[in-house]
Amino acid sequence: MFDKLKAAWKNFKLELKTYKFVMQDSRTPKIAKWLLGLAIAYALSPVDFIPDFIPVIGHLDDAVIVPLLVVLALKMTPREIIEDCRSKAKKV
Repeated sequence: MFDKLKAAWKNFKLELKTYKFVMQDSRTPKIAKWLLGLAIAYALSPVDFIPDFIPVIGHLDDAVIVPLLVVLALKMTPREIIEDCRSKAKKV
């Protein structure tokens, strides 16, 4: 189980690096950059649509909105850009 958790953490870090390179790439559409930026800002912001002190629903909005923004941004980004950025992230 520890090996699966370690592999998941490594994959998560790789994806974060990939998204960073996607945001920095000049070929990435501006709307995709904005959506990734919004996802980061929403994840780090203390202000939520539904306050976190409300049980379950308060944290559920974070678990839905952030991945939704990331998925939308990646769908708007051409596949070759994502693959280039992922290969850069693996080298770093």
